[in-house]
Amino acid sequence: MRVLFLGDIFAEPGRTAVKEGLPKILDEYHPHIVIANGENAAHGAGITYEIALELHSYGIDVITGGNHSFDKKVLWDKFSLLPYLLRPANYPQGALGRGYVIVEKKDFKVGVLNLQGRVEMQPIDSPFSVGDKIIEELKSITPYIIVDFHAEATAEKEALGFYFDGRVSAVIGTHTHVQTGDERILPKGTAYITDVGMCGVEDSVIGLDKEVALKRFITGMPWNFEPAKGNATLHFVVIDIDSSGKAVQILRGKWKKI
Repeated sequence: MRVLFLGDIFAEPGRTAVKEGLPKILDEYHPHIVIANGENAAHGAGITYEIALELHSYGIDVITGGNHSFDKKVLWDKFSLLPYLLRPANYPQGALGRGYVIVEKKDFKVGVLNLQGRVEMQPIDSPFSVGDKIIEELKSITPYIIVDFHAEATAEKEALGFYFDGRVSAVIGTHTHVQTGDERILPKGTAYITDVGMCGVEDSVIGLDKEVALKRFITGMPWNFEPAKGNATLHFVVIDIDSSGKAVQILRGKWKKI
């Protein structure tokens, strides 16, 4: 079974790149399921109902989230209408939406779990203990389990990868928007990468207009948040998984319109 995971989709350039580039990636790799982090898809902060529908129409089966999942309040009343849109499962009880889903694709059932870190991020519930419970539930249904761990700290991401090693098929890091070069199969068979990167403009500061970002850093002033413009690059990983749910290969890649 083959999984394609796209990095954080950042604003309109990222969505356009997905529309143009995803068909080419699909033609090359032929994945069974496509997952993408979409928490920055709406102008770089949050996602809307309409944008979730748009991304789903491009062939993305599951859209994961993170600390910006609830930034667009216009989505709140419609979260339950989008079964393929996730937010981190370790948000406290009472939060809108869902943190995991089981997708049926051809002859496969795939569990997708979204978790968020706590180091240098908001203090929500433990991704380790919450993940434990959900993984046991998912394993009773399918051996194929993909975790999007949306976290800031490399140490926390690696720790969660080793903690879940052998119990899930892949732990894919998101949030920092910079693709790391440490993709590997952990000792017990879980595919891992610290951060898959982003679908956004590379000539930027993690997707933001670089001049605006420089003003914010140099002056300390809250200049308006402005996504960079231009052709975006798609960062992604492709993961091959055997019938037992163990990963046998993880490939890192990127696509950019020429």
